Parts: sequence; structure tokens; C-alpha cells
Amino acid sequence: MNVIPLTCALGAEIQGVSLAEASRNSPLAQEIKALLLEHKVLFLRNQQITDAEHAAFARHFGELQDHPLVDSAEGEPGIIQIWKTPESPPERYENVWHNDSTFRECPPMGAVLRCVECPPVGGDTMWANMELAYERLPEHIKETIADLRARHSMEALFMAAKPIEERLAMKARFPDPEHPIVRTHPVTGRKSLFVGGFVTHLTNFHTARNVRVGQDWHPGASQLLQYLISQAFIPEYQLRWRWQANDVAIWDNRCTQHYAVMDYAPCHRKMNRATIVGDRPF
Repeated sequence: MNVIPLTCALGAEIQGVSLAEASRNSPLAQEIKALLLEHKVLFLRNQQITDAEHAAFARHFGELQDHPLVDSAEGEPGIIQIWKTPESPPERYENVWHNDSTFRECPPMGAVLRCVECPPVGGDTMWANMELAYERLPEHIKETIADLRARHSMEALFMAAKPIEERLAMKARFPDPEHPIVRTHPVTGRKSLFVGGFVTHLTNFHTARNVRVGQDWHPGASQLLQYLISQAFIPEYQLRWRWQANDVAIWDNRCTQHYAVMDYAPCHRKMNRATIVGDRPF
């Protein structure tokens, strides 16, 4: 195994490893799991694996979950198909900085994403280290946000273009959860910013400490939230991956955000993802 760091912020490419073998080899999978804690995002080129091997490897990290709006591979409900074609709906959900599925009470621990088909040019994915983003915040901002929480909504992002009946029915299935702005990693204990594309508003900002008069509430809360969300935009915290067919990316959803660049229309981009069940943020 050869491990090549990709940026000073996060990410490493692993060479000399077959994920098909790792799907059946628990010690090898555990080595990769340890590397993920260190580098936060891992990449492997030219992985000739089936959906079953893809799912079996991902299960070394935990149980898998489907997605309420994305089709699963036939025979493998834990493998969802994020397939974009010229016929896809005009709405775009991936080209925003986000942690996956924070509309769940227990968002995913991470994911294993395999490139089935990529466009000849474009279609890159970017990741950002949100532990580094938190670490480099000014101390007075860290103090301000230490106990703040935010509401995360599936309805406001995925369901906005749907008829109201569908929107409200999905919201009943996934009531908007509240998560801390600053999340503690359950394994490493490191803190990270946990605000991304699903966040709608801060839930406990309106206190005497933050609001002198009622007029302070909306600009104060929204400007602070936008400032925190914008930390993922800083290039020094990022990496960018140029996909090739059969590439695999593995990331820790608890401490990174990602952004799928939508610059490849009208080409196809087909990705299969195993999403790993996580725990409640604290």
C-alpha cells in the first residue's frame, strides 16, 4: 500500500490496494478505516468492483442506508445511483457545499462513491476540511458559536420544486432536526463546523446576549450563519478531484463537506454511492 497526501488540508490517494479484496479482508479494510481518520478523504483509481463488492466494503464501516429520493442499484439497496443525464430534471442539489443528509436525526458517518461513467471534461468533486475551518476561526467567533444550534431541512432543499402535498408528506417523514453548529468527532474528539447546504436558520440565537432589540435578530443570526457557511469556500481548506471511470472516493461526512461541480452538461455523469449510517451529532 502506498499513501500519497494530496493537499496540506486533507485527502490522500491510496495505491496498490484492491477494494474487491478489501471487501473480503477485514484487516485490510480496518487499515483503510484508520487512514480515513487521518486524511478525511481517500481516493483509489481503477477499482474494478461490482455493486456487491462495493456494498460489502462499505459495510466494514457500518450499516448502509438508502435515500428517499434516489434510486438504488438492483439487488443492492445500500448502493444508490446518482446518475445525471441530459434528461435529468433542471434542479441541482449537489452543487452546494454540504455534509450529506444532515436532514436526518443521525446523518451519515461517511460514504464510498464509485465513478461508473464520467464526462470527458468537467464533473469534478471538491471537499473541504471543516475541522481546519473551525480551528482557524477567530477566538471571539468560537466563543459566540460554542453552544449555538441550527435547523436542517430536507423540505427546503430537495422538496422545494415539488407539489405542496408531496413536500409536506416528505417533511412528515423527515421532520427538520436540530444539530450543533460545532460538532465533536465521536472517534477523534476534534471539533468541526457543522453547517452546510441543508441549514435554514439558527435556533437558539435570540437571547439577551446576542439581541439588544428585536431588530438585531434576523440580520445578526443570518449574517453569522452565512459567515460560517462561507468557511467551506476557502481554497486553503479544500481539495479537488478529477474523476476517471472506476475511481472510488471514501470520505468522513462528520468533518468534511463536499461540492459536486455541475459544469458538464449535456454529458452523462453516473456515480454509485454507499452511504454509511452515522450517529447523532454532539
